[in-house]
Amino acid sequence: MSECGTGCGDGKGPFSEGRDLVEFVLQAHGGGVANAPVPNGGLQAKCQGCGEPFILKTFVGKCPKCGGVHAVSPPRCDDPANIQFAGKDFRL
Repeated sequence: MSECGTGCGDGKGPFSEGRDLVEFVLQAHGGGVANAPVPNGGLQAKCQGCGEPFILKTFVGKCPKCGGVHAVSPPRCDDPANIQFAGKDFRL
C-alpha cells in the first residue's frame, strides 16, 4: 500500500511508473495537480512515444507531435528522468 500522503490506498502514488503515475497525477488533489505549472518553467522532455523533444510545462502534458501523454509528480519534478509515459494508446 502506498503512503503517498494523499489518502490513496491502491498502491499508486508519486513514485509509480508509466501509466500508473500519469493516472495518479491526473487524480491527485481532485485533479488540481495535473494542470499546475512545473517549477522553473518546466522540464526538457523527449516524447517516449515518438521521440519529439518538448517542454513539460504542467505536471501532465502531451507531446505536441503525437499527443503522447506524459507526467511527473511534484516530489520528483526536479529531474527529467522522472517523467513517465502513459503509453501510445492513452488519451486525455
